[in-house]
Amino acid sequence: MKTTLYSQPALPYANDALAPVISAETIDYHYGKHEKAYIDNLNKLIAGTEYEDMALEDIIRKSEGGLFNNASQAWNHIFYFFTFSPDGASEPSGELRKAIDLQFGSFENFKKEFVDAGVKLFGSGWVWLACDEDGKLMIIQKQNAGNPLTDGLIPLLTFDVWEHAYYIDYKNRRAEALEKLWDIVDWDVVSSRYDID
Repeated sequence: MKTTLYSQPALPYANDALAPVISAETIDYHYGKHEKAYIDNLNKLIAGTEYEDMALEDIIRKSEGGLFNNASQAWNHIFYFFTFSPDGASEPSGELRKAIDLQFGSFENFKKEFVDAGVKLFGSGWVWLACDEDGKLMIIQKQNAGNPLTDGLIPLLTFDVWEHAYYIDYKNRRAEALEKLWDIVDWDVVSSRYDID
């Protein structure tokens, strides 16, 4: 029997490396405590069940209720935090950039629509850039632990719009918090997820 089911991966940057966009205090609480709690709860819920040996993505697609919430939140947060870098590229390039320009008219317009979707999402959740198997891009809102994997889509980028993601640094200024995230997006990471071959 396994002794460790899922473990929290170490971030690829120091806790203070994304400041001032995301402070070390927010990283400590958001990744260090919130994310860790989701993984700990997930491990408790899958121990000794049919889900114990499943990939996390498969648990998200096949589960519901508390198991889905913890699995999806664990995955969403890792996906989110591993999208950022203190040396993030300022704009996407290659096939992803072509697709963004085609779908949204321009990179600037895409950013505006993405932030707008995050601001307008009522309550807690996530705003996602995702694509279908043909590479068509779409911006989608997901409440609570929602994830594009459950819709058969490929997640490319997400911004967390739960209050705990930004309240320490931005208080109730969700729009400002989302706008600042563009400064740390690693577009090389996001582009690597856009593989439709």
